[in-house]
Amino acid sequence: MNLEAVRNFRFEPVTQSYTRRDTMLYALGLGFGSDPLDPAQLDFVYEANLKAVPSICCVLAHPGFWAKRPELGIDWLKLLHGEQHFEIHAPMPAEGTVRASYEIVSVADKGAGKGAILHLVKTLDDAISGLKLATVHSVPFLRGDGGCGSFGNVPAEPTALPEQAPSQTQDIATLPQSALIYRLSGDYNPIHADPDAAARAGFDRPILHGLCTLGIATRAVVATLADGRPERLLSLSARFSRPVFPGETIRTEFLSVGGQIRFRSRVIERDVVVLDRGTAVLRD
Repeated sequence: MNLEAVRNFRFEPVTQSYTRRDTMLYALGLGFGSDPLDPAQLDFVYEANLKAVPSICCVLAHPGFWAKRPELGIDWLKLLHGEQHFEIHAPMPAEGTVRASYEIVSVADKGAGKGAILHLVKTLDDAISGLKLATVHSVPFLRGDGGCGSFGNVPAEPTALPEQAPSQTQDIATLPQSALIYRLSGDYNPIHADPDAAARAGFDRPILHGLCTLGIATRAVVATLADGRPERLLSLSARFSRPVFPGETIRTEFLSVGGQIRFRSRVIERDVVVLDRGTAVLRD
């Protein structure tokens, strides 16, 4: 990695118009509508009273695969999505035009052979009114770029969850075609669709998008703790720990720790944790 090129890299703002159809398609990718008689699910996939899932802020106005730019020198084949955090400043509209600005705020060098952690912040505004909608913090793990140096103020790592039984759980099944639906919201990485591409990345079949797993956890938080009201969710963060294969069932486990809402998500069929160190903040 060329550290100075990464430090000085500037993104062009990204503007995207999206429709109610896009909002419904995103929710369908998260499995909403699996019970067509459940009005709490229908509100996210039917135009009569359409609501946006808050985590849609993570996929709107995507900057493209910027890490592949040759001047940055990033070993992009070894890049993994490590963590994700979003903060909602105003309820996400069901349709509209948004403008995103991006900034690489820091790189933390773990040492030669150990990789580096990059912190990327997206600010998402309503392009018409200028209203600030969300701040999205993505943390890629650059496995091949250790020993290149650090810069910026590195945020503290999320704290580990205590060893205690969850107070509540929510199970959400994915479909064998879930990744094929979710990719239509903008992430066309072939490892989520093409078995050959997945095999080259070390998987025996295509995997579910990490941000789809995060969206399913967001769905679980809203349904279980926010009475189905997405406007109550102020922020959510989690660490990606294992991949999910389409067709598996994701169980999100909630713990109350010092007044905080903490959570993890695990795949029931393999009993492996796929999201860890999660935290959600709700409005009363």
